[in-house]
Amino acid sequence: MTAGREHSGTFRIGLLTTGGTIEKTYDAHQGKLHNVSSVLDHLLGELVLEAVQLERIPVMSKDSLDMTSEDHQKIAEAAIEQASRCDGVVIVHGTDRLANTGEAIHELAGQGLRVPVVLTGSMRPWVMRDSDAQQNLTESLLAVQLLEAGVYVCMHSRILRFPGVIKDRKNLRFVMAEELAEPSIVDQEEECSSTS
Repeated sequence: MTAGREHSGTFRIGLLTTGGTIEKTYDAHQGKLHNVSSVLDHLLGELVLEAVQLERIPVMSKDSLDMTSEDHQKIAEAAIEQASRCDGVVIVHGTDRLANTGEAIHELAGQGLRVPVVLTGSMRPWVMRDSDAQQNLTESLLAVQLLEAGVYVCMHSRILRFPGVIKDRKNLRFVMAEELAEPSIVDQEEECSSTS
C-alpha cells in the first residue's frame, strides 16, 4: 500500500451489496436471522458523508455459505464494472466466503484495476448490540478513498491486500495465509504448559 491517492471534489463509491451476516435481520416469526432486507440504510444513516457520492448496487442477498463459484464470478464482474465507472468500490459481503470473492476479483481483474475494491462484512449481525458492522463499513468507506488500486479486505481496523487473504475462524478475523501458518503466541504457550 502506498500513502494513498489525492482527489478533489466528490468521491464516487460503488457500494455493492451481496448479503451476509452484516445485512441479516431478525425474523420474530421464525426466530432466525435472514438475509431478507438490507440494513444499510440504518448503517449509512449514522454517517456524515459530505464529499462522498454512493451508488448502491444490489448484486444478491445471500448468506455467503450458500454462495457458488458462479456467485463469486457474478460479484467479481459487478465489482470490475463499477471500478470502471467509480473512484472506488466497497462490497458488503458475508465473511465465510469473502476471501473466495476477493480472490475471484483479483484473478479476473489482474493488474487492470484502476481503483481500489474493498470487501467488508461483519462477524455479528447489525441487529446485535456487539456487532462490528458499523465499524467495518465506516472503515471501508474511508479506506477506499485512500488506498491505491487493488483488491482488499477491511475489517477490525486492518486492511489486507489480495491475493492470499483468508479467514481465521478461530480468532474471527482476516489474516494473510502465511500468518495463520505460523503458530500463535497462545498456541505456543499452550504447548509449553502441556509439556511441563
